[in-house]
Amino acid sequence: MFKVFWVWDDEDNQVAWTDMREEDFDNQEVWQIALDILENDEHMTIIAPIAWVEMSEIDLYLNKNVLTLRGKREKPIIYESDVKVRNSECFWWKFVRNIILPENLNFKKIRAVMENNLLMVSIPKQLLSAKNIKIDRVDMD
Repeated sequence: MFKVFWVWDDEDNQVAWTDMREEDFDNQEVWQIALDILENDEHMTIIAPIAWVEMSEIDLYLNKNVLTLRGKREKPIIYESDVKVRNSECFWWKFVRNIILPENLNFKKIRAVMENNLLMVSIPKQLLSAKNIKIDRVDMD
C-alpha cells in the first residue's frame, strides 16, 4: 500500500492523501519518467535517471523533432518475497516520455550514452545564418 498526495474526492474537495494498493492501477498504465533538459550555446542535453533498467531495454527514437524515451522498469525479486513495504515511491511499470525539441538542432549528430544509471542524450545546435533585410520605402503618390 502507498499514499498518493493531493487528490480530490467525488465532490471536488481536496484530500491531503489517500491510501492506494498496486491492484488499484491498470497494469497497462504508462508513467512519465523524470528528466532534465540543459542547454548552452552549442548543445542541448537531456538527462534521465533510469535505475533498474538495462540499456538494451530502453527505446530511444526520433520522429521529426520529437524525441521519445520508452522502457519498462521491472520489479526486483525482493518484492516477490514475504516483505512488508513501509514506503513506496518507486514505480515499476512501463514508462514513456516525449520531448518536443526545437528545430535548430542537428539531429544527424544526436548521441546517447548511459553512465551510472543516467541516460544522457546530447544534440548539437545548428548555426543558422542571419541576414539583415533592407526595408525599401514605397511612396504612395
